[in-house]
Amino acid sequence: MRKSIVLISLLFAVMAPVTALAQQAEYIGFSACGKCHYDQRESWSTTAHAKAFDSLRSGTKKEAKTKAKLDPDKDYTQDENCVSCHVTGYGEPGGFVPGASPDDMKKVVGVTCESCHGAGGNYRELHAEGEDRLKTTFETSERKPLADAGQVFDMEQSCARCHLNYEGGTEHEAKPPYTPFHPSVDAKYQFDYQKSVMTTGSKNPVHTHFKLRGVFTGDPIPDVRAELQEDAPEPE
Repeated sequence: MRKSIVLISLLFAVMAPVTALAQQAEYIGFSACGKCHYDQRESWSTTAHAKAFDSLRSGTKKEAKTKAKLDPDKDYTQDENCVSCHVTGYGEPGGFVPGASPDDMKKVVGVTCESCHGAGGNYRELHAEGEDRLKTTFETSERKPLADAGQVFDMEQSCARCHLNYEGGTEHEAKPPYTPFHPSVDAKYQFDYQKSVMTTGSKNPVHTHFKLRGVFTGDPIPDVRAELQEDAPEPE
């Protein structure tokens, strides 16, 4: 009996990491998101976030790099201290592979949908199912399973991971490698989440926030959702 208990315990010990790994969501890339969220994708494609990786190239953003005591003529596209905040899912399943060529990583190059909303491998199908349910039965779906599947609803923390990750900062638990773009370098690096998200038009750093259809209900609800939806345009 004792031997059986030991064997069962060992079996669970071996299975536990496998189960956790199976549940870890993979990044699917902005093209997959854009199949349904076409308007958001088109809006995002014109932003600085979409072009974030390009700013690591030699000769780009010269003034900003010089101010931050970086070499404006150096190519930082393979610098592990920089790349993680200019791509999506760095070193994670389905995400940007450290040292890889950006040509082979196009779906996760830049700060894409999943940088803010979380790896979509596990919640993508829930969105499709929710859409189908609303169309066929006129019933909404609970939002909580999306969160359980890895969708991020506290986008402020997603932003803070890079925008507030400077040494000596007190608003976010920063850790190396720190961003050199500190507010002491330029006041524009004093990140204001609320202001950034609420910005409209061509200066919006993420994408235009279109009117949502109300497919999902219940918690968690992003703090800025109600305000964003007040004047949100209808998708085309």
